[in-house]
Amino acid sequence: MLATAVGAGAAWGYGAFRSSGNAGDEAPAELREQLDALTAERDKLSTLANAAESQLNMEKAAQKQLAAQLKTLETENARLKEDLAFFESLLPNAAGPQGVAIRRLKVDHIAPNQLRYRVLIMQGGAASQLFSGNLQLLVSTVQEGRNAMMTFPDRSPAEQQKYALSFRHYQRVEGVITLPEGVTARSVQARVLEKGQLRAQLSANL
Repeated sequence: MLATAVGAGAAWGYGAFRSSGNAGDEAPAELREQLDALTAERDKLSTLANAAESQLNMEKAAQKQLAAQLKTLETENARLKEDLAFFESLLPNAAGPQGVAIRRLKVDHIAPNQLRYRVLIMQGGAASQLFSGNLQLLVSTVQEGRNAMMTFPDRSPAEQQKYALSFRHYQRVEGVITLPEGVTARSVQARVLEKGQLRAQLSANL
């Protein structure tokens, strides 16, 4: 009977040990499941964050591209307005008096010592004769408080060719003037010469 009781006690202890062991196994399993769930959630959030960041970068790139396109369109619009004014200026002259005239002179600073000029020269009436001459620019300048006048082009054949004029109805001339360092331009006068004789002139202040 004692042997039976001892056996029963041993059997109970062994069963309790096994029961305790199973509970210990279940706890890590639950932790692993939670860890897996958290890992999956983290991966999901990471994917969403990456997608959002990619979308944001795409939107920034698109905004930058749109800004560049807008700037290009504004520049093109200004040029079209300028061309429209140019062509409109041609219309009244079709029946106007004979003779060469400077219809437009525009000068802008593009650097401290550089000027961009645009000149429109026209021959009035229904002129059919070819006009040949040259353009001359006189730039009124100041350097260290002293006034001076600079003439373009210089005497070199290459520069003279840049300012040559040859047209029947109109010719548009544009280019860049580079001044010496420290020289400030105050005004520009455009002249049309034919065989050394002055035919037309127009001034623009800066």
